[in-house]
Amino acid sequence: MKRSLVSLLAVFVLSATVLAGCDKGYDQNGVERSATEESVNLAEKKVGVCIYQFSDTFMSLYREELGKALVDSGFSKDNIMFFDGFNDPDLQISQVRRMIDEGVDVLIVNPVSSASAEAITDIAVEADVPLIYINREPAATDEARWEENEWNVTYIGCDARQSGMYQGEIISDLGMSIVDTNGDGVIQYMMIEGDPENIDSQFRTKYSVEMLSDAGFKMECVSDEIGYFHRDTANQIMGKALAEGSHLEVVFCNNDAMALGVMDALGNSDKKAGKDIFIVGVDGLEEALQRIIDGGLAGTVFNDYAQQAISTAEAAKKFVSGESNDHYIACRYIKVTAENADKILEEIKE
Repeated sequence: MKRSLVSLLAVFVLSATVLAGCDKGYDQNGVERSATEESVNLAEKKVGVCIYQFSDTFMSLYREELGKALVDSGFSKDNIMFFDGFNDPDLQISQVRRMIDEGVDVLIVNPVSSASAEAITDIAVEADVPLIYINREPAATDEARWEENEWNVTYIGCDARQSGMYQGEIISDLGMSIVDTNGDGVIQYMMIEGDPENIDSQFRTKYSVEMLSDAGFKMECVSDEIGYFHRDTANQIMGKALAEGSHLEVVFCNNDAMALGVMDALGNSDKKAGKDIFIVGVDGLEEALQRIIDGGLAGTVFNDYAQQAISTAEAAKKFVSGESNDHYIACRYIKVTAENADKILEEIKE
């Protein structure tokens, strides 16, 4: 009888130990969850997402991937709110206030402008709601405040200077003998900027040309236009330049949508993209990648929205679990030319 009681006691202790192990919890990969993660039910947490403009092709792709990544991380689809800022900074600020009033546990903001980010930061910090900026980097002065005050604010994205440099490299790699179609020893170019107040636009505009100049290319800016990241606007800009008879050898576009708009305009002219005029963009949209493969677009710079969406979801999970994030979570661009466009396109379609 005594031996039976000892055996039962041993079984009870073993069972308690196993149950304790189950209580502690493991994720789907068998990795033990932290005590903080275990105490938080992500499905009950509210996530507020502000996108500067739903009609932006790149941000539409990003938004779709972000929704998937948040759900895959454990957040409930019913507790994720997406708002369209309609490229209006005042509207976006009011949306941030509304989400805070509705009790969101974390904010994810793709700011309409870098200038409005400071106000959004102040609103989030005052409400004690963690804030994640995506894709459009706030001003350096605002980022400095996050670090100095140890606020729960972070930025997830790439360094736009790198994308500008890659654009310059794409043209440089083609060589002066190919790009200088009139043989005058100078590259005549047009710059189509996205938004002059956007830091990414500023960096892409500056470093694309600076890279070529540093490489020894003589440059002449024929025209510097604002396309607001819109395909139709870039189409109109390029159509006007062609109608005026402007000699252009290179067109730098701050994003792929505008690069495709330029190609649309060339399709209605006697100029051929990739032969008479060389066009570069940024983002790595499927259509742009296919145009590179087909020989029309000179190149682009791939901005991996899927990986950035995953990083954003991971940062949101840490914030609502009471953990901190680095104030800058960086990613890297990928230079895309005819040599690797098919590989990038295949990865996107998977």
